[in-house]
Amino acid sequence: MPAVVLVLLDGVGDVSVAALRHQSPLQAAHTPFLDAAASLSALPHSKAPPPPCSPPLSPPPSLSPPPHGPHDSGSALDALAVLGLCDTVAPGVAPGSDTAHLSLLGYPPQTYYRGRGAFESMGAGMHMRVGDVAFKCNFATLKDEVVVSRRCDRHFEEEGPILCAAIDGTVVDDVPGAVPVSVSCSYATEHRCGVVLRALDGKPLSDEVSGTDPLKDNLPLGRSEQKSGAREPERAAQTAAAINAVSDRICAMLETHPLNAERASRGKAPANVVLLRGCAARAEAPTFLERHGLRGCVLAPTRIIAGLAESVGMKVLPNPPGATGDYRTRLSAKVKATVEAVASGCYDFIFLHVKAIDDASHDSNLGLKVRFIEAADLMVGQLVRHLQPHGRCGLIVTGDHSTPVLYGDHSCEPVPFLATFTDNVWREYVSRYGEAEVIAMTDVEIEPPAEHAGVPEHASLRAASKDGNNDDTGAKLAFNEVSAARGYLGRFPGCEVMRIVSAMLESLTSVK
Repeated sequence: MPAVVLVLLDGVGDVSVAALRHQSPLQAAHTPFLDAAASLSALPHSKAPPPPCSPPLSPPPSLSPPPHGPHDSGSALDALAVLGLCDTVAPGVAPGSDTAHLSLLGYPPQTYYRGRGAFESMGAGMHMRVGDVAFKCNFATLKDEVVVSRRCDRHFEEEGPILCAAIDGTVVDDVPGAVPVSVSCSYATEHRCGVVLRALDGKPLSDEVSGTDPLKDNLPLGRSEQKSGAREPERAAQTAAAINAVSDRICAMLETHPLNAERASRGKAPANVVLLRGCAARAEAPTFLERHGLRGCVLAPTRIIAGLAESVGMKVLPNPPGATGDYRTRLSAKVKATVEAVASGCYDFIFLHVKAIDDASHDSNLGLKVRFIEAADLMVGQLVRHLQPHGRCGLIVTGDHSTPVLYGDHSCEPVPFLATFTDNVWREYVSRYGEAEVIAMTDVEIEPPAEHAGVPEHASLRAASKDGNNDDTGAKLAFNEVSAARGYLGRFPGCEVMRIVSAMLESLTSVK
């Protein structure tokens, strides 16, 4: 059965960086496989720059097999690929990963988004009833009521489950003005966990409340409050009081936990607070199959993405060994699992999520971001190679948002978007490098980069002319922010992506 694979490189977009000769990490990185695929893209008939946000797209160009004669890269009707810039939610919006993914999957956040807490908790394997509220949480460090570090430790895989077990099952039923609640807590990844509150009085809790996360370091721990315009203000106020009581109880438990004493003995900061954010009830939305008529699956060790997929009825594939969703992740294992999903014939749409690039950006680690981009490029090359025995497949590569490494947070810049087919890309690889060389290049286990390896020398020395990035002479396109702006798709909103997926699947089924 034909299928489209979407490779989502979380946080891949960026801005120019002086240390990279005023290029973005994508421009500076050595990405032969992504650039070869992007070079197949049709160019628009006009050289005029795209508008800030294009109107709804006309049907995407047919991405047909190459004609027998020379290929005309300017013709939209026989393009081998299309490239553009995607505002995953809307121009000028710095989206969260949750709202960006909802939009890319065809669920307008303005309609379906309640908060990210339910996604994180469901992704961590927690069951939510109607009336429960959930939070996406960080283990963090608190000193004198100030959050000095929102991430106590990215390497928290052994300690996190211990602290979650201590919190899980807590009951807070003795605070005047607060709804009595039970607390469920489950470890997610790195410093993250999910928390679900359930009312003990049998009535639904309100998710129209704020959390306790100040969202920046060195700010006071927040206090939950009801949101302005809450539909049931009294219940919202009672829920907020319960959240504050739970936060206080967790802080008291963690402050005296033996694990934090042990961390102190090793000179490590304590994990003495859980930051509660993104309060949300379970989303009510049509399933992916109902909305698009497609059988979708997701490979995402990152819990919030897995939970989002589960909430819209997509199959969450088991994480293969080594696919951790952090700096230690084994990208070759993700390739194998994706190929197996395609080969099974059970899915029309396979969504492959890669998180580590975004983590490097949030940690302001420029060298690591460049190196993980290069690792992801090799992953795409492996994916194309190993999909060849399974026939023609659609391939999309994009990001969910930009995370400039100099800012360490999400920004509003659009991200590159590439849509093509694997047979087109394979022919380009073989044409450029020769089949034996492509096999040799991709016949490796992709090792995670060392955290403190620094910027690769070739990236800091690369001149700003990679595949025509620096001119408008009709040179072939590449997979980066500047080059993508010249692509056939121009600049378009993320809500159009599933329509492109559907058009690709239609093309796949129509090819005899």
